[in-house]
Amino acid sequence: MVDSTAGRVDRAAKASKSDAGVLVVGLGRFGSAMAMTLDRLGQDVLAVERSPQLVAHFSDRLPIVEADATSPEALEQLGARDFSVAVVGVGTSLEASVLITGNLVDLGTAQIWAKAISAEHGRILQRIGAHHVVFPEADAGNRVAHLVSGKLLDYIEVEDGFTIVKMRPPRETQGFTIAQSKVRERYGVTIIGVKSPGQEFVYAEPQTRIAATDLLVVSGHSDLLERFAARP
Repeated sequence: MVDSTAGRVDRAAKASKSDAGVLVVGLGRFGSAMAMTLDRLGQDVLAVERSPQLVAHFSDRLPIVEADATSPEALEQLGARDFSVAVVGVGTSLEASVLITGNLVDLGTAQIWAKAISAEHGRILQRIGAHHVVFPEADAGNRVAHLVSGKLLDYIEVEDGFTIVKMRPPRETQGFTIAQSKVRERYGVTIIGVKSPGQEFVYAEPQTRIAATDLLVVSGHSDLLERFAARP
């Protein structure tokens, strides 16, 4: 059964007819955060949730339908085939996660993002056709571990160890231009930009001078960044 809820129905209908829309299945912490953020960014979103309580909770904030997405017929009925991107936010039930992802693969969804709660779960999702598997808990734990263990203020691992961080400038760079500090030659990392208090972010150039109160945005391999950030 698919039950359209009250409120914002027109947007839900628009999303289901647009190949640029995003279908978000499951409104737990991960799925609801995804759906709300996408909606805030102006994306056409349609959320699918089987729990009547969660549907009622989000009905005035998101275009949403109550449906069991483990059923291929339910997905067909709500127009899932018309969405170019789908996010499977179901993680606690391995069976439901796999069935929903498999249904979306069968529908020919161009991009399927699926949440996994373990490496084994992730491998299964990849084998049945998920294009992107995400590990929210593991990724958050890894990021926070880097933040609490050193001087990093933010940490984003892009791929294969390549990382972007926000950090305070080491003492040896303070008062010098980027060219003078020779950070890339000495540490193998690149200063992308500098943010001074009360000023807008600026992309780094050789003549950019670094002050003690600045924030640096730096890229490079995670091991090299940790070494650079450990400098006094």
